Amino acid sequence: MNRGVGEDALVPEAREMLAAGQGAEEAFAELAARTGEWHVSALAVCLAAGVPRPEAESRLRACEALFAEFGAGEEKHAATLLASGYVFLVDRVLDEREEYIRDLLATAAGARWGWPGSLTGWFRTGELEKIFVFFARTDFRGRRGSPPDFWAAMAAAGELLAAGDGSDRAAVTAALVRCHEQRDALRML
Repeated sequence: MNRGVGEDALVPEAREMLAAGQGAEEAFAELAARTGEWHVSALAVCLAAGVPRPEAESRLRACEALFAEFGAGEEKHAATLLASGYVFLVDRVLDEREEYIRDLLATAAGARWGWPGSLTGWFRTGELEKIFVFFARTDFRGRRGSPPDFWAAMAAAGELLAAGDGSDRAAVTAALVRCHEQRDALRML
């Protein structure tokens, strides 16, 4: 272990690791194992990934107890928990149109009875097409949720996505067809 390695040395190293294709988890585990400086290693990876310093420091303050729970040799386990807590995630700033689409998808999620926690990262990184296509597969069972509100919000979000220049046009178009069918079928009831 090379204790006492500072953030100034680790941030460029973390940048190189990420640029070479290593994931944030892997970069943190490697730096932490080598230096023994878990907090500094996590901060370096956050900064290298593009998380603004104040946000990175806030996230890491919330993780201090986690660092105390693990010891040498358990860096990969800690890295998994940090990643699952979205510590290394870079939140995407959305434009006004994208914010509106995200809000429609959040409205749909509320009408659906929520969303799986695994989609939180997609909401934070602005993976709007992925969320839309995922939600379009929804089947309502029992009395949970509000299908009319869900399909109306989904159709509105899908129309905006289809009119944009997204990367997965075929999947969005197919999902939009399903949303229109479901919305229209509910209107006839």
